[in-house]
Amino acid sequence: MTSAVTPELASASWGRRILALFVDWIACLAVVEGLVAVDVLGGNPNGVGTLALFVLESALFTTLAGGSFGKLATRLRVVRNDGSGEPVSLLRALGRSVLVALLVPPLLTFDGRGLHDVAAGTRTVAV
Repeated sequence: MTSAVTPELASASWGRRILALFVDWIACLAVVEGLVAVDVLGGNPNGVGTLALFVLESALFTTLAGGSFGKLATRLRVVRNDGSGEPVSLLRALGRSVLVALLVPPLLTFDGRGLHDVAAGTRTVAV
């Protein structure tokens, strides 16, 4: 199987991916807790609000900007693995985000990608 990765699109390191996830989670937690503090939300039981915001933020930013807030901040991008250069569709980005939320990525990797990237036909690259 030929990889769509070129030298300028090298797979991102796991350290940067984890840092990006941490940035995303803290940002989403801050937004949700801010909404709780001003009584827009009644609470954040078990972090469900944070998780839901993470899935939405990650999917929308990936579709519109090429990566979640955390990925953009850590200079990572999500690209289609087919090498087309086309943006990731909202449906693929949403499926990918749901799998990240379900902690699927750390289970196995293939070709330098997490299972969420394999399922969505995407790759996380450093820019």
